Amino acid sequence: MEYAKNILETIGNTPLVKLNKLTATLPCLVLAKYETFNPGNSVKDRMALQMIEDAEASGILKPGGTIIEGTSGNTGMGLALAAVVKGYQMICVISDKQSKEKIDILKAVGSEVHVCPTDVAPEDPRSYYSTAKRLATEIPNSWYVNQYDNPSNAKAHYLSTGPEIWEQTAGKVTHFVVGVGTGGTISGVGSFLKEQNPNIKIWGIDTYGSVFKKYHETGIFDENEIYPYITEGIGEDILPKNVNFDIIDGFTKVTDKDAAVYTQRLAKEEGMFLGNSAGAAVKGLLQLQEHFTKDDVVVVLFHDHGSRYVGKMFNDEWMRSRGFLEDEITKAIDLVKNHLDLPLITVKTEELVMHAIERMKKNNISQIPVEDSNGFVGAVDETTLFRAILENSEITSRPIKEVMQEAYPIVDRNTPIEEVAKLINKDIQAVLVHLGDDKHHIITKYDVISGLR
Repeated sequence: MEYAKNILETIGNTPLVKLNKLTATLPCLVLAKYETFNPGNSVKDRMALQMIEDAEASGILKPGGTIIEGTSGNTGMGLALAAVVKGYQMICVISDKQSKEKIDILKAVGSEVHVCPTDVAPEDPRSYYSTAKRLATEIPNSWYVNQYDNPSNAKAHYLSTGPEIWEQTAGKVTHFVVGVGTGGTISGVGSFLKEQNPNIKIWGIDTYGSVFKKYHETGIFDENEIYPYITEGIGEDILPKNVNFDIIDGFTKVTDKDAAVYTQRLAKEEGMFLGNSAGAAVKGLLQLQEHFTKDDVVVVLFHDHGSRYVGKMFNDEWMRSRGFLEDEITKAIDLVKNHLDLPLITVKTEELVMHAIERMKKNNISQIPVEDSNGFVGAVDETTLFRAILENSEITSRPIKEVMQEAYPIVDRNTPIEEVAKLINKDIQAVLVHLGDDKHHIITKYDVISGLR
């Protein structure tokens, strides 16, 4: 009989799968190292097991101990599976930008999960880096994994992922492309492949809000490049010791929108239900097109499974709310279809200025149409009210008709978006769209910008 003695023996030996439709414009053969076939559905199973086994061998992880790690979800899953099999407790510290599915999955395999804010500096005591370190000092018989600086991370890929790619391509691989987070995958695989053939090119996929690309090109750690981003699993606001910049030939950055859109396209056009970093990797491949020839064999690594993103990148409402869903927007009605269910907020001519201010504040809007019994007769916006109150603080007790401007233009629902845009300027802050009968909706500058981008 042929069987694994436990789930950990099924880690590795994942397949290479040819990409077809999304890479049709590329001259080369593109093969995906499909890491979701690991038992924890991600590439991180490899290094999780390696780090634990090396810690056991060195004596820093003792029987019955507690494993503690800051994770974006996948490393935590790999560690948690090994912890179950080997009899350890598991505590995962995760940032609040990670999907709910990742948090729920970690809990499902017995992990204790601590959620920390994303938008804080790494040295902030609230960050998931600092929290994981603190817990390791407070909990007896515990071990802080620190995948960012733990050399066993890159070692795992040097010993397994790299050799697998070399064997599966019969040594014909010419480029390796992968998203970079902790740096273990790109450094371990890259080191092995370059030992076999120094001409192999190693490319990293970075995201906007991360420091990797500029640091690699200039040696400058630019804090101005650090800001919150949505893409999960790649990019960092620190320089992990596992990132071996010497073996990396270059980086390309991918936007949050492109990463999300291509994650959906992988599922719908290639039948590959994958995570957010896979979308970033495919878009990165297309951005690197000029580096490939017809004789090249390009291997791109796909980190994790799409089930961890069903509430985000595979949720059209979530995608649409962030402007990521590529709906065709050509007419006025397209600009307001996402909030047609919301009522048009207005103010009557005889209502007081203070009533308009309260209504704008309550509904978090910057402008408001003014109407009387015959229809729309004016409008006010925050700039108009600001100036009026500065000139006369008593104006808040006067009727809105005393400070209102001209009424907003009204367009038909089928008016082209370009015509709508021409109507908005420094004096006209919005346009009303007639939806039929007596129903209208408002189109703001933000709506037009979102539609034109």
